[in-house]
Amino acid sequence: MDNQLYDYSPIVDREPIHWPNGARVAFYVGANIEHYQVDRPSTSIFGGTVDLAPDPLNYGWRDYGPRVGVWRLIETLDRHGLRASVLLNSEVCRHYPRIIEAGTARDWAWVAHGRDNSTFQADMTVEEERAYLTDVVETIEKATGRRPRGWMGPALTETFNTPALLAELGLTYVLDWCNDDQPYRLNVPGMLSVPYGIELNDISLFLGKSLSGPDFVQIVKDQFDQLYADSATSGRVMALALHPFVINQPFRHKYLDQALEYVVNHPGVWLTTSDEIAEHYARTTAPTTA
Repeated sequence: MDNQLYDYSPIVDREPIHWPNGARVAFYVGANIEHYQVDRPSTSIFGGTVDLAPDPLNYGWRDYGPRVGVWRLIETLDRHGLRASVLLNSEVCRHYPRIIEAGTARDWAWVAHGRDNSTFQADMTVEEERAYLTDVVETIEKATGRRPRGWMGPALTETFNTPALLAELGLTYVLDWCNDDQPYRLNVPGMLSVPYGIELNDISLFLGKSLSGPDFVQIVKDQFDQLYADSATSGRVMALALHPFVINQPFRHKYLDQALEYVVNHPGVWLTTSDEIAEHYARTTAPTTA
């Protein structure tokens, strides 16, 4: 079947995007703050034990994120004056309320990211998914005091109904379709796609490709430099996708600091959140623009 969610739109044919204060690149940190079920397999560092329940090796590795890694991440973001766009499993609100307290104090943007990272809604009926999404959104709103505006599915999963169901709940954008350097409108009234980093992502780089910390720094610089060059006539978005159980391991952590140092001190950068990118695009770009 053909994709009905969005239309083809070559970037060279679009009206220019103008970010606030003449910035050329809108930069946000997508911090994945997640909860994993102890008896379900998920992202793993060693495949030999993934079918065990419990799986202390892989579960413990993931559990490093909320216990230790996220606090290193917070320290670094604070040092660089960055607010996180948090891809938040709603179960984090119940299991790790201290993280919610820290993020609320820093005015983080809370992006709904499913109930936990062990549950995908891919096989749900419309009514099952509507109830599931409602629970996720309302749980996050109750815990943070702010209704999420955006969505990213666990492992970037959706059904064909997800964007429309999210629009019913008042959300305005998704991060799941990593096919562009600019936001664009979906064929669902009121819904946008905002860029997210599927390759500029610590899991993809460190686990998928076994790259080193210095490799990571160079890749972030290269990504930024190309987007900055491309943005001479129309703004671009750069998303840096991070998982505290990966990037904030002690031996990697300093390389995140080096990478952020390069971006945040460059002129012409809007240090922002995915919420603000979506809001600015919706407010300043004509609806007929893809």
